[in-house]
Amino acid sequence: MTNIQTEFDFILPRGLLDADGNLHRQGVMRLATAKDEIIVQKNRAAQENTAYAAIAMLSQVITRLGDLTDITPGLLENLFSRDLAYLREFYNRINQQGDAYIPVQCPQCNNNFQVELALAGES
Repeated sequence: MTNIQTEFDFILPRGLLDADGNLHRQGVMRLATAKDEIIVQKNRAAQENTAYAAIAMLSQVITRLGDLTDITPGLLENLFSRDLAYLREFYNRINQQGDAYIPVQCPQCNNNFQVELALAGES
């Protein structure tokens, strides 16, 4: 039996502030399925605004963000734009592009560099 990695950890550059002022940066994203795509296509907001489709899809595939496990489009609407861009890139890397490099920025020195994701079957 072949093991396929379907979940990937991430850390948001800034983080999501919840209604109580708690910051959530660490999360888990799973690979997208055909069912996820169908659900997003049926989402009225995504039909009316194609930019909203990214938020709808991310709400389907993010399984945890900090202490939060009920990830909704409404919750993700509160992401900082930099974090939304990061999540879109992360989604594309693990689902479509097949390479394992994620652009990141050091929070202390602001240097940009790439980090390699360890994909299934690689060490």
